[in-house]
Amino acid sequence: MPAGSVSSISSRDLPALSPRAEAIAGLEQRLGYEFRDKGLIDRALTHASIGEGARNTKTGRLRDNERLEFLGDRVLGLLTAEALLERDPEAREGDLALRLNAMVNGETCAAVARAMELGDALRLSGGETRTGGREKPSILADACEAVMAAVYLDGGFDAARAIFLKFWTPAFADLQTSRGKDPKTALQEWAQSLGKPLPTYSVRGRDGPDHAPIFTIDVAVLGMEPATGAGPSRQAAEKAAAQALLDREQTQ
Repeated sequence: MPAGSVSSISSRDLPALSPRAEAIAGLEQRLGYEFRDKGLIDRALTHASIGEGARNTKTGRLRDNERLEFLGDRVLGLLTAEALLERDPEAREGDLALRLNAMVNGETCAAVARAMELGDALRLSGGETRTGGREKPSILADACEAVMAAVYLDGGFDAARAIFLKFWTPAFADLQTSRGKDPKTALQEWAQSLGKPLPTYSVRGRDGPDHAPIFTIDVAVLGMEPATGAGPSRQAAEKAAAQALLDREQTQ
């Protein structure tokens, strides 16, 4: 089959390979994509823990996946934004930002990496391998982003889109709006998706008897008016305040 194409790869058509080449071929089969440039996918799967063993003899630079991870994060962001707009043309910008963050965060990328079985193909140092590096969510998430960058560079946006739709569809099926989450978690993710610091909470007051107190809490996000919530505990009041801020900002 032609390289650089998204299709089905049969392991029966593969010649005898080295363990490293076999791991990459297995990943290509799961992705349904064969790389023209095998160096790209090899680098996407190489963790920085490899160190000196991955140095380019000409440039002295590490051939790890950190630069590809940087690009892959942007590729995923564009693919997700495109898919979200197509799926919900009437959604507000704030809600779209919250959904996008949920689709490309570390937890989702690590889950996709497990579906791709990236752990089997990772290139790690001996120490990282012994400490369970192939199962670490942060390493898997970073490698997932790097692989998507490698596909984009090797085969273009259409190839990356095909793999995105194949592996992120379950995440779309499970996607919930902020009202399906704990309000504090939803507010934190929404604020971060807009590039803002974490929300801050402060106690405005505490009323009522000791056995039945009522807490009043303010929550602030940089650049926005604070919102207030009340409840029988500090945690309940913080959730009420977070929901009040989300309701106000996402309906404007």
